[in-house]
Amino acid sequence: MEGTQTGRIRASDAEREQTAEVLRAAMGEGRLPLDEGEIRLTAVYAAVYRDELAPLTADLPGRGLPALARTPEHRAVARRRLRGHAGAVMVVIGVLVAIWAGTGTGFFWPVFAIVPLLLSVFKHAAVVRAGGAWQARDWHGHGSWGDGPWGPRDRFHAYHR
Repeated sequence: MEGTQTGRIRASDAEREQTAEVLRAAMGEGRLPLDEGEIRLTAVYAAVYRDELAPLTADLPGRGLPALARTPEHRAVARRRLRGHAGAVMVVIGVLVAIWAGTGTGFFWPVFAIVPLLLSVFKHAAVVRAGGAWQARDWHGHGSWGDGPWGPRDRFHAYHR
């Protein structure tokens, strides 16, 4: 096939929409003037490859992700995830306490699991309250945005298969 470039990955509609949301949030904060924001939005929807999207947010603090985390929609998602996290922790604590009560041991051993679990919920709540995004990460440091400490996820996994 003539004209194809190896090593470039096509951008999905979801990736283009995510970048557009970042730009809209930056425009809402006043970091981008409306005319420049509209030009960048046009470029986002015209982008074919992933590497065409990155320069559009490169000059924004944190590549624009902090602004995106402060939008009402994303804050609602963050609060919903916090409620889910807290609910799961409460279920685990309930199971641990039930096992402890059922075994009849004197020492309250579930404390060794309960303390870190509660600390994770408190940390999560602090991040949500501060307007940040709490994201689960895999063993390689990749979050839901697809980038890890070594660069784009696809580049990292191309070398580590």
